[in-house]
Amino acid sequence: MAYYQHPLDVTALPTWKALQEHRASLQSFSMREAFNKDAQRFDHLSLSSCGLFLDYSKNLITLETRDLLVSLAKECGLEQAIRAQFDGEPINASEARPALHTALRRPIGDTVMVNGSDVMPEVQRVLHRMTELVGRVHDGLWRGYSEKPITDVVNIGIGGSFLGPQLVSEALLPFAQRGVRCHYLANIDGSSFHELAAKLRAETTLFIVSSKSFSTLETLKNAQAARSWYLAQGGSEAELYRHFIAVSSNTQAAVAFGIHEENVFPMWDWVGGRYSLWSAIGLPIAMSIGMSNFKELLSGAYSMDEHFQSAPFEQNMPVLLALLGIWYGNFWGAQSQAILPYDHYLRNITKHLQQLDMESNGKSVLQDGQPVACATGPVIWGGVGCNGQHAYHQLLHQGTQLIPADFIVPVVSYNPVADHHQWLYANCLSQSQALMLGKTREEAETELRSQGLSEAEVQRLAPHKVIPGNRPSNTLVLERISPRRLGSLVAMYEHKVFAQSAIWGINAFDQWGVELGKDLGKSVYSRLVGSDTKPAEDASTQGLIEFFRGRHRG
Repeated sequence: MAYYQHPLDVTALPTWKALQEHRASLQSFSMREAFNKDAQRFDHLSLSSCGLFLDYSKNLITLETRDLLVSLAKECGLEQAIRAQFDGEPINASEARPALHTALRRPIGDTVMVNGSDVMPEVQRVLHRMTELVGRVHDGLWRGYSEKPITDVVNIGIGGSFLGPQLVSEALLPFAQRGVRCHYLANIDGSSFHELAAKLRAETTLFIVSSKSFSTLETLKNAQAARSWYLAQGGSEAELYRHFIAVSSNTQAAVAFGIHEENVFPMWDWVGGRYSLWSAIGLPIAMSIGMSNFKELLSGAYSMDEHFQSAPFEQNMPVLLALLGIWYGNFWGAQSQAILPYDHYLRNITKHLQQLDMESNGKSVLQDGQPVACATGPVIWGGVGCNGQHAYHQLLHQGTQLIPADFIVPVVSYNPVADHHQWLYANCLSQSQALMLGKTREEAETELRSQGLSEAEVQRLAPHKVIPGNRPSNTLVLERISPRRLGSLVAMYEHKVFAQSAIWGINAFDQWGVELGKDLGKSVYSRLVGSDTKPAEDASTQGLIEFFRGRHRG
């Protein structure tokens, strides 16, 4: 079956040209005026689906803009691309693979064919195995070498084997099961392992080693450190299987490490790491929140999958967000996007979305290998909203760059303290409002005069008080963060990223740039330890190697 391939250079399409002309006509567009002229603007530019409410009315768009962007998506063949993804076509062209993370959340009875075989029975088998394992741990039936039940689960992984599970287990902490604490170990820095090990007891700790190849450097080094620590704390080789399980496609290497074969959970090459939290990579999530809540997470993602496939583009959340990103990146010159969660439990969503977006769409060639003709993925950054207000929001409001922002906020807090949540929600709304409204010179002068300042002082200070406004943002509201709604939210961003890649004609599912650094790291390491005496390829690297070796000799 042929993979979906972008038909043309997107910048050569008629709708792209029409959008360029339309952008020029909006040079003096004012969101303030747009709201004043159209009492229905909020109603026209907002929608609700899958437990999420999206307000995208504070954007530099008109209804004509939306129609033109939707036309671009259709002209690029986005509808066909979506079908190709869900049908299991090898849309990861450079690796000749499907990208079928969506199959992981489909219900029992569905059929998804890959190379002539239905993958759904195996997906369901793994879910059943996860259910059994999680049940045994939570019921105290899985015991360590001293016959004490497991109290701590440590996930050893990096990238997609770490960021997604960490985000979800932290975001759903109110749903955590008593008796089992989850921890994450990713960084190869020894300090990270040292700090974590100080909190644990080997006899009641279970390690999950998550690595498709069982050879990822950081993961393998941390797994070896965990093994040495376990043995030093009184564990034995014979009982190692009680304390280590694996998620990997390399069963042989995991067994050689000391993990029983029945405790190795599979990974499939049609699931990319940054899209893998829905698979057995999500075991630490399930260990934390329980299997029924994990299945609710899958269900929420599935509802967004259905929405993405069936909703008209004008009412399709992932597609609209994708198109707005293209509008700002390709027609307004924006180079980054801020993700601003107003919720402590969502504090790490920005890290996950950084990898999801930047590793997927940080590409400079089309699916057929030709250079792209326009900007692709933006820099994703941000953090917890209220903290950011006292740090980098200044640049959002008065800086020279246009930086679109996504505000994410729940209506209900799990931990209400006095009127804190009302203030949190108010801060979220007021920041998006301030970005849109700004403060004119006239308003700044009036404000300063009301403070009794002299006219000379008014004129001196007024330029510093002017805030341009007209800065775009989206606001995503959840009633509360639940497994189902979080599943929808994360899947929405997955589909947004894919929709953008399909419009640009790039491959969102490979990451060759990641591989180069890994390969060079091996040669640098061999020179650091003296096993390779040849000089490095460049004088800078060689000088830094010699600096390191000189200090270690001293």
